[in-house]
Amino acid sequence: MAFRGTVTDAPDFDPSADAESLYNAMKGIGSDKEAILDLITSRSNAQRQEVIAAYKSSFGKDLIDDLKYELTGKFERLIVSLMRKPAYHDAKEIHDAVKGVGTNEKCLIEILASRNNKQIHDMVEAYRDAYGRDIEEDVVADTSGHFKKMLVVLLQGTRDESGVVDADLVQQDAQDLYSAGEEQWGTDEAKFIMILGNRSVTHLHMVFDAYEAIAEMSIEDSIKHELSGDFERLMLAVVQCVRSLPMFFAKRLYKSMKGLGTADNTLIRIMISRSEIDMLDIRECFRLAYEKSLYNMIKDDTSGDYKRTLLNLCGGDDDLAGEFFPEAAQIAYKMWELSAMTKVQLRPTVRPAPNFDPAADAQALRKAMKGFGTDEDAIIEIVARRSNAQRQEIRQTFKSLLGRDLMKDLKSELSKNLERLIIGLMLTPAEFDAKMMRKAIEGAGTDEHALIEILVTRSNEEILAMNASYKSTYKKSLEEAIQSDTSGHFCRILVSLVQGAREEDPADLERATADAQELANACNSDSDDMEMKFMSILCTRSFPHLRKVFQEFVRYTNKDIEQIIKKEMSGDVKNAFYAIVRSVKNQPSYFADRLYKAMKGLGTDDRALIRIMVSRSERDLFNVRKEFKETHDVSLHEFIQVETMISDTSGDYRKTLLVLCGGED
Repeated sequence: MAFRGTVTDAPDFDPSADAESLYNAMKGIGSDKEAILDLITSRSNAQRQEVIAAYKSSFGKDLIDDLKYELTGKFERLIVSLMRKPAYHDAKEIHDAVKGVGTNEKCLIEILASRNNKQIHDMVEAYRDAYGRDIEEDVVADTSGHFKKMLVVLLQGTRDESGVVDADLVQQDAQDLYSAGEEQWGTDEAKFIMILGNRSVTHLHMVFDAYEAIAEMSIEDSIKHELSGDFERLMLAVVQCVRSLPMFFAKRLYKSMKGLGTADNTLIRIMISRSEIDMLDIRECFRLAYEKSLYNMIKDDTSGDYKRTLLNLCGGDDDLAGEFFPEAAQIAYKMWELSAMTKVQLRPTVRPAPNFDPAADAQALRKAMKGFGTDEDAIIEIVARRSNAQRQEIRQTFKSLLGRDLMKDLKSELSKNLERLIIGLMLTPAEFDAKMMRKAIEGAGTDEHALIEILVTRSNEEILAMNASYKSTYKKSLEEAIQSDTSGHFCRILVSLVQGAREEDPADLERATADAQELANACNSDSDDMEMKFMSILCTRSFPHLRKVFQEFVRYTNKDIEQIIKKEMSGDVKNAFYAIVRSVKNQPSYFADRLYKAMKGLGTDDRALIRIMVSRSERDLFNVRKEFKETHDVSLHEFIQVETMISDTSGDYRKTLLVLCGGED
């Protein structure tokens, strides 16, 4: 296997000269930190060990002790960690993860899921040497359940590395995993542990493909569906490492830097442990996944000598290159294949209430609004825990039983975001979408993101129902409203989508190949022609077909369609096409990203938050929740709680959102 590290052996290496340079950089008052970091990051780990030995024999001192004395903070942690042998560095990370109060499960998962047999065996020995203890005993004492069992299996370092694949065993394993999970009530975790903990990477690649054919869903979706907690996260990590180690680390690096604060321990650990192995591949995967180079992310998120050291380990800025890498393109091709599931189990968070009694609910709502003051809790409890069909029955019953308009009563009793959210829930989906489109168009400024989100993610049937509702409510066609408020190619895209005439056929390989070729050719034409050609395919073909088109596009161009859109287009046209691609690839992930953007930063985009929580709660909000946690490393439930704290002083709006969210992940 070719190594794709950013740090290699320095040529003309002289350990004694390096030892002297480091000694001179640290003697006297203050230290020459730049000289230290430049020297250490331009030597391989094996060379650093020679420098440590030469330092001791030349000066009778311990180089690591001197570095600890001279340096401080994160910079010291990073430089000292670079001086340790890889096995001892891993051993220390595991030791720190299990000692003291609380366990750093993420660290255990990352290291044990990603190391090969030799790395595991070396780490076990290093742990015994450094701490006089058995690593397995310490891990067992600090963890529990199936999570503990899988960690123990991984600690054995007995994964098959022969590369020999038995086709019959592939089918058997795929069937066993299916029987252990999706096919039965309850999950046989032992079967998952045995297969994912011992089989070779090549074998597991084929098992995952065979599993998809049997279960009609990816192994990742099954794990998310069947397992939970740290055990679920560990098994997903194992699968991700089998699929692509560089992509696994790219995702871990992204999570370590995004959001509030930086997880410096994770950032340091990965940059050090992969700098001599596959940092170039990690960089490629990072840019593929996040449209930003790892180099620029580090630059924006860190500072000082710490930043300089990390950038040296990163080894270069891929955004400057402007090229698309073959390794990243191969991964993109596989990602499209993975998203092309014929069956994804969409799970709502709001279901019809059992023992439903519309008359009792109507009476309870009237009581909650009668007299002095309003019982918001009672209103939330009924409205947010009924399906939309049940809410429509309550509306009718309220009118026939009490002779009153429930919507008017709710509007007069509630205010601000709580009112908007409750009214949104009481409207039919078509009425709600029509209202959201109206809000996005009317008044000063257009909410283009809302127009894109609604029109891209609704089915033909939903779009036609929304059109009818818009016409009857606002006495004007939605198409006319869009045309009067938008222009150019963006207007054409929206008009195309608002027809509700997207094809609904399955993928046709021959046609997909032709479509991919047309898109590839369009990339070489001027921007007007390119945008028109993209529109003619992206706005009309079925989602299953587009998955295949985008996959074949990678084969033709060695580029990913998302990157092309980001690079070659701009403004609302770019946003619309990008939303289509994201939605085709993984719609719950698209909504998770929209929710995150609606809440993060200064102020919450409550309109977007309400729109998504209402429209997805009976469709796929459970899936959105899972994607949110996977991408942002925080549960949607927790994020809503924190981000709506300031704007929602009464807590009723937040309470309703949390009921719709349906639970903590």
